[in-house]
Amino acid sequence: MIAGGPKPVAPFSHAVEIDGMVFVTGQMPDTPQAPGLLPEGIEAQTLNVMANLEAVLAGIGLGFEHVVVARAFLTEFQRDYATFNTTYKSFFPQDRLPARTCIGTTGLAYDALVEIDLVAHRGAAPSRMA
Repeated sequence: MIAGGPKPVAPFSHAVEIDGMVFVTGQMPDTPQAPGLLPEGIEAQTLNVMANLEAVLAGIGLGFEHVVVARAFLTEFQRDYATFNTTYKSFFPQDRLPARTCIGTTGLAYDALVEIDLVAHRGAAPSRMA
């Protein structure tokens, strides 16, 4: 668990590491200061999710440049997909986007619009994309 990190909504760790691979639990769009309270709209919620992911990564000495895979879950896929993408991609250099899956789902904790989990690698950040 990361000191000062987002409050878990269930019994899990912020991240688990094995052999340099780091699996970061899906983060919700609340903040450590206001657990369970979500902002309105996909842009604000995506910003909060990314801030929570950034806090977890920083707490274990990593950053978004170490992310190799992201999985995103949207409850209003058709409505929010384009805005989500614009907000999400602003956290990564254009030449260093991780692999990603984005899934439409029927519900998330706190009735959130978005949740994202990550896989990162502690080794040197990959230098190119395929």
